[in-house]
Amino acid sequence: MQATALSQSLKGKLLLSTPTIGDPRFRKSVIFIISHDAKGAMGFMVNIPLESLDFAGLLKETGLENVVIRRENIRLLNGGPVDIQHGFLLHTADFSHENTVPVTDGVSVSANLEALQAFAEGATPREGLMVLGYSGWGEGQLDQELLENAWLVVDADYDILFNTPLEDRWDRAYSRLGVNPVQMTLEAGTA
Repeated sequence: MQATALSQSLKGKLLLSTPTIGDPRFRKSVIFIISHDAKGAMGFMVNIPLESLDFAGLLKETGLENVVIRRENIRLLNGGPVDIQHGFLLHTADFSHENTVPVTDGVSVSANLEALQAFAEGATPREGLMVLGYSGWGEGQLDQELLENAWLVVDADYDILFNTPLEDRWDRAYSRLGVNPVQMTLEAGTA
């Protein structure tokens, strides 16, 4: 499932940080890629909880403090180090708004108050992840990081995105590759 042609778009795939990734902000991270083209890439970490703010606090900050939260255990996620004040709802495709962007057949992204309110009230979408910030790469940067073995690529699926506990997503995605991350290294051997 590793990308073989770096010119291929990784949109809708998961990036798994390798144990040897140099940036500690991405240690054991799983990133869902929402765009990847010649200009760069963008994605959301989908397994790192945000500790500095809870969902009720987010609603208050956005002026939606009177919204009745009908969903249980909504956790905010650290989507990445870029634009950390900006919120995004990564969700199932059963919700659409003029600002909703489809990523795959079953997953979309919305960045508007209507999506946030609908999600909080439990109407639609069926499933969603609320992230603050995003992970971004400039032109050719992600391709270079893949060549440097900073990331592995695996197909995203509904179960990993929406049903797997946050703390298990990195291990679960690695298990789909049949790779034990503990045994990974960047060093090459000679025979």
